[in-house]
Parts: sequence; structure tokens; C-alpha cells
Amino acid sequence: MGRGAAPTPLPLLTPSPPQQPSSSAAKQADADVAAADAAAAAAPAPPKESLLAAAARTRRGAPAESESERLAKEEAEMMKAITTKAALKSVQELAGAGPKAGRGPPTGWSAPGKLRARSALKHQAVRDAAHIIVEGADLPPPITLLSETKAPRPLLDCLAAKGITKPTPIQMQGLPVALSGRDMIGVAFTGSGKTLAFALPLILLALQEECRYPLAPGEGPIGLVIAPSRELARQTLQIMDDWCAALSASGRWPRLRTLLAVGGADPKAQGDALRAGVHACAATPGRLKDLLTRRRMTLDACRYLCLDEADRMVDLGFEDDVRTVLSFFRAPRQTLMFSATMPQKIRAFAESALVDPVVVNVGRSGAANLDVLQEVEYVKQEAKLPYLLDCLQKTPPPAIVFAENQRDVDDVHEYLLIKGVEAVSTHGGRDQEDRTAAVDAFKAGRADVLVATDVASKGLDFADIQHVINFDMPAEIENYVHRIGRTGRCGKTGVATTFVNKNQSDAVLLDLKHLLQEAKQRVPPFLLAIDDPVERMQALADASGTRGCAYCGGLGHRIAQCPKLESQNREAERGRRDYFGAGGFGGET
Repeated sequence: MGRGAAPTPLPLLTPSPPQQPSSSAAKQADADVAAADAAAAAAPAPPKESLLAAAARTRRGAPAESESERLAKEEAEMMKAITTKAALKSVQELAGAGPKAGRGPPTGWSAPGKLRARSALKHQAVRDAAHIIVEGADLPPPITLLSETKAPRPLLDCLAAKGITKPTPIQMQGLPVALSGRDMIGVAFTGSGKTLAFALPLILLALQEECRYPLAPGEGPIGLVIAPSRELARQTLQIMDDWCAALSASGRWPRLRTLLAVGGADPKAQGDALRAGVHACAATPGRLKDLLTRRRMTLDACRYLCLDEADRMVDLGFEDDVRTVLSFFRAPRQTLMFSATMPQKIRAFAESALVDPVVVNVGRSGAANLDVLQEVEYVKQEAKLPYLLDCLQKTPPPAIVFAENQRDVDDVHEYLLIKGVEAVSTHGGRDQEDRTAAVDAFKAGRADVLVATDVASKGLDFADIQHVINFDMPAEIENYVHRIGRTGRCGKTGVATTFVNKNQSDAVLLDLKHLLQEAKQRVPPFLLAIDDPVERMQALADASGTRGCAYCGGLGHRIAQCPKLESQNREAERGRRDYFGAGGFGGET
């Protein structure tokens, strides 16, 4: 090709169409796939992993569980098994047929404007200064003056005449909670003024209702207080009676009527009071249940219910009676529970009866009163009575001597009378008239010494008690806390002397040792010499988040060694009947 010749164009390359596989090749490929599927189906399936194997593989992959964590889980399971019981409600409420659960009717009370204007930080500063721990939503502000309750002037003057001029820590937060109509659990040490915290709102509510719509004959009560002992119910009623008399004497307020419903009292007098209509009632569970089931009394108008010493009522076996009483309510109610000792298992059980409760706690639940000087003496059994006279010389009268059983109370009382000591005694085996006369004589100063069982240790307020002597150490540390709480009340100081010897178990002595250490009291050498496994279980306390026993609140043992739980289990076993053995249907050989 010459230089001037035009280039010859290249031919265009066009893609050739894809080659279609032959029909024989496609059939062969399908046959191969089918053969592979058949072989896979014919092959044995891999074994399926069992649940036990999966759990073991999971445990192998999990971090190793420490001994403390294992014990903490076991204790949590024990508490769950113990507290798995029906809620503290009536049968109708449990079945959903009773009145719907909800907050009680509004009371119309509100905190003074100056309190509402304060910030939440200032309210919390007031609580922190008084060592008040509060749990709950929509908390009312704490008060610092009793006049901030908006109580009538005659009532405030009556309190001032008795030396009550400023609220105690439990009253600072407890009164606003109760006055605002909220359900509440109040826990504070003995002698801290819990009675005023629940009784004053009851009287103000009854006064408000009487001014709006006067109570007709046969109606009432508007407010109800249930106590575990006759003496405590009677004391609560006397306090409310004094306030009602002060209001009536002023001439500006109507007279409020009260009722004491306890066993041993005159049924005719109780019936007359009910026919006239009552505004406030203090009762024990047994007599109250009797009045309700016989239709001598109704709770149709009752809006306010307080269980005083609530944990002791459950422990003493009044749970079914309280449940029966709750079944007679026909409308929503405000419910409050107060005690000095409220273990976690009782608190969880109590919360089941409350609606959106506020928990007000001053100090550790079950802690001893810091105003009491605690002394523990090792005294042989045969030397107790002579040494008791020496102990009574430590302080001027009045004094209280506690014994564990009724026979010891009678023996101590007789010995003191022989020695020329002005003494009276009371216990559950006495007639109600004798019990009332003994307590009244002691309160009036006609006797220097009161000898009693634990019937006098729950909530009773005796003025100016100088000395409490435990003739024997109680089997449960909760009873010890209640006993020594009869002295050192309302900011005063007192002395508590306890006799111990080899008859006491190591568990309760260790509880006593830790209680003394918590209160920064002197611990005698014989208590320090007892082997203390709790001191080696700090890691368990950290893992569980609970100091000591979660069941009874004792600090010297864990729930697995709880003497109270063991005692209750023995009682439960003793109460079971063997219907197919001796004493059963008669078919045994």
C-alpha cells in the first residue's frame, strides 16, 4: 500500500450468542443435584444439644462465681420462699371483688405557702439534718414547727402544756405525709413520738368530717388504730381523749367521741358508745373482729387506718384477724404502719397492703435508742434475785423489770415485795382489771417498780423511767430493742441493764454484741470472746447488700442461722397433724 492510499477499515467484532447447553448435559446436572440432596438426606443428623449440656456450656463460659455470691443467691432464694404469701389484703381485694385499690380520698390539707415556696434542695437539707430517709413519689415538704400542721390553737396549746413544742424527726416528715392523705410506713427508734405522728392526723380528719357533716347515731368510726396489746391501745386512746377534751373545752369545736375496743372491757359500755356514734377507735385485732362479725360495728365511714407496731402484729399471729378486719371496709382508705423494728421481710409484706406508699425512716430499722446507756452483766441463774436488788440501787425510781415468762414475773414480784420494795406486776395471764390497775398505779407513782413480760414492752410510754432491767435476755433481739426503749424517751437519757448467762444462745448474744457496737456502747469481754462468723462474712454482706439477717434484722447472724426463723419452723411443724398416723382416722395398726 502506497503512502497516499486510504487505510482499509477493520471488520467489526460482534459477540457471538451464548451456547445453549445440550439437553443431555442439563439432564445430567439435574441428576447430580438430586443425588447430592438424597445423600444429604440419607446422612445421619448431628445430635441435638440437650438443655443440660447447653447450661453446662454457658456456665463454662461465664466468670467463676465466688463463694460469697453463691451464698447471697441462696439467701435471696430463702427470702423469696419465706415472703411468697398472700398480700396483706382482704379476701375480696385479693380476688379483685372488693373496692379498687387507690389512694384514699383527699383530705384538703396542704403545706403552708412558705414551705411550698422552698426548693427541693432546701427540703432535702432539712431531712438530712434530721437524719430522715424518705422513699416515694410526690413527697410533701417536711415541717419544722407544729403550727405548720394547721392544727387548731387549743390542740397546739394542749401539746405545749405537755412539753411538746417542736416536732421530732419522724413527726417532721410523717405528719405532712399523713395529713396529705398518703399511705405510709414509718420506722423510728423507740420514744421518738410515733404516736403523735399518726394520732394527730386522725383527730384532725375526724374534726373536719364532724364540722362538715355531723356524725349520726350508730355511725363511725372515721379513724381506726389497731395495736397488738390492750395496754398500747388504751394508751393511744387516752392520748386522743386528752386532745378531744381540749378541743371541746375551748367552746369553738365540737366534742369528738372515742371508743376503746379491747378484750376484757365491758361489752355493754362498748355497745352504748357505738350506738351514740364514734369518731375515733383504738382496738386490738381480736375484739375488733368480734364486733365487726357480730355487726355491732361497721367500717362504712372509716377512711383512716393505722397499724401500730405492725411487725409485732404479724409476728404474734394477728395476720388473719387483720385480713378479716380489712374485708369490712367498703371504700378506699388511707393506711399507715408504724414500728421501731421493721425487718425487710415484714416491710415487703406490709407494702402489699398500701397504695403508692411513702416510707419514712429515721435511723436503721431495729437499731437501739442512742439515749440509753446499755450495760450487760454475766449473772448466774441462782444469783439473779439478790443481784437485782443491787441493780435497783443504781438509779432512783421508777424502774421496770422485764422477764421472759409469767412464772418469773410472779417470782420476781413476790421477792421484791418481801424485801419491802413497792412493786406491781402485769402479764398476759392476769385479768384485765388487774393489768389495768397495775399499769395505772405505776404511772401514778404509787409503785416504784413494774415487773412485766413483753406485754409492757410494745409502745407503752411511761414518764421519766430511769432504769430498765432485763431479768433475762429475750430470745429475739427485736424484743430487747423494744424493752430498753421504755427508758431514754423524748430526748431524755436512761440506763438498761441486762442479765445474761450460759442459758442464752450464742446467736442472740452475738446480736446483742453487734447492737452494742453499733450504738458505740461498751462490749463486755465475755461477748467479745464468742466466736463470731459474721465478722468473716463481710464479702457476703457486700454481695447481698444486707447487714446481718434479712429476716429478723439481727446483726449477729445471717438468715441461714436465724433463731427466730428456726423457732417459727418448729412451731409450724408442731402444728401439723398426721391424719394417717396416731390420732388420725383410726386406721393405724
